Amino acid sequence: MSDLKQKILAMVKDDLVAIEAALADNLTPYLDLVHEIASHILFSGGKRLRPLLMVLSAKLCGYKGNFDKTFSTIFEYLHVATLLHDDLVDGARRRRGKLAAHLVWDNSKAVLVGDFLLARALSISAKTGHMAIIETIADITENMSQGEIHQLMRKGALDVTEEEYIEVIRRKTAVLFQGACRISALIADASQEKEAALSEYGYNLGLAFQMADDLLDYTVDSTVLGKEVGADLKEGKLTLPVIYALKTASAPDREKMVNIIKNENFSVTDFKILIDLLKKYGGIAYTQNSATGHIQRAKKALSLFEPSETREIMLDVADYTLARKV
Repeated sequence: MSDLKQKILAMVKDDLVAIEAALADNLTPYLDLVHEIASHILFSGGKRLRPLLMVLSAKLCGYKGNFDKTFSTIFEYLHVATLLHDDLVDGARRRRGKLAAHLVWDNSKAVLVGDFLLARALSISAKTGHMAIIETIADITENMSQGEIHQLMRKGALDVTEEEYIEVIRRKTAVLFQGACRISALIADASQEKEAALSEYGYNLGLAFQMADDLLDYTVDSTVLGKEVGADLKEGKLTLPVIYALKTASAPDREKMVNIIKNENFSVTDFKILIDLLKKYGGIAYTQNSATGHIQRAKKALSLFEPSETREIMLDVADYTLARKV
């Protein structure tokens, strides 16, 4: 899969360079401190997947304008704003291999810079002059906030259902992917059919991306992942691998899992025991299969479009979503 990653990066190299430049050019805060804190996470190795999806989707719709890179920054600013806020809410210590922003500066500064990035995203969307785009960005922002609140309300709960989990990741992750793809159709004045197809692609890709991301907590070394071992559990988040395994485990093994989950200071050995139980009761495999199903639906949605290099890249991005290790 490293070959697939290199293939994708080679094919989108120029787009990524342009996106990076647009992110720097459109940040434009009034205060240097805002730029310093935003840059701490904004330019610390993010994949730029969300803005890239917008640029690729616009190409797929035949967009010929000059504003796709500028508008694509909306989705990275929104994403980074939520990371700043989430890390503070969750008490996270690391992000992308670095100390979380609220630990480098303080809570108040991290929150306010997150607020700035949200406002900046909305300001850029307003410059489109396209009411459907403005409404979409506002709706995404609202959904992401409510998803975070829902997750916070259920922090530490052991009876979180799969349906609740899907609703949270729909709001926190999928709507942003969906919006990035859908807005491309809007700026390109594409047909409603193409808009719906790209929306379907982005939505399913977003769900699969988050499921794959949640699996990384149980399958990848923390030095590679850039955050602490068992970070989700320590933050009180039950994700699909755990939700499914708790539901299917025998009473004695469920008790073992619950005892580990309830202990915020569980050891590395305890965590390895938990991973073994997740594998034993199908939590890892079930999550992988669920993510695969969403990727298949995402790829199917692109069948509406004629074969092209851009469509091929977007199909490769879908495949890589399942196989990535960071």
